[in-house]
Amino acid sequence: MSGKGKKKGDEVKLLATNPNAHRNLFITETVEAGIQLTGTEIKSLRAQAPNLKDAFVEIQAPPGSTKVEAWLMNTHIAPYSHGNIWNHEPTRKRRLLLHRHQIEKLFGALVQKGMTLVPTKMYLKEGRAKLELGLGKGKKHHDKRDTVKSKETDREISQAMKRTLKD
Repeated sequence: MSGKGKKKGDEVKLLATNPNAHRNLFITETVEAGIQLTGTEIKSLRAQAPNLKDAFVEIQAPPGSTKVEAWLMNTHIAPYSHGNIWNHEPTRKRRLLLHRHQIEKLFGALVQKGMTLVPTKMYLKEGRAKLELGLGKGKKHHDKRDTVKSKETDREISQAMKRTLKD
């Protein structure tokens, strides 16, 4: 037998998505980032889904330093059921693991272009927690209505196609 089969850890397991990301923003670019987690946080992620609804990314320099770091804010990861005194704070800020050039590029887009950086998906890839970050610009109210209209027409078209195929 050849060793060309998939390894056990190659699959991607989706943990959570952000329902407000595509509804409220025009996502122009996505970036994959790792997350620095504690032991009880990764165990809790494997057991139950986190909440990304109000989450956002903040890029800032630590006090007394010139390098910038990316931080995941306002993400709720439930406490681990068997964590007892070593459990984590559910909504603490978590450092994102990105290359320096990626952080600087994102920071430039946030500052100069007035864009927003939000997590769109959280998943396990090869046993490690990853985030898909979406860089986007906010939608106006009329843009949101246009998006809803286009989704409704797409849904009606697909339903009509299914009906014609059944007949």
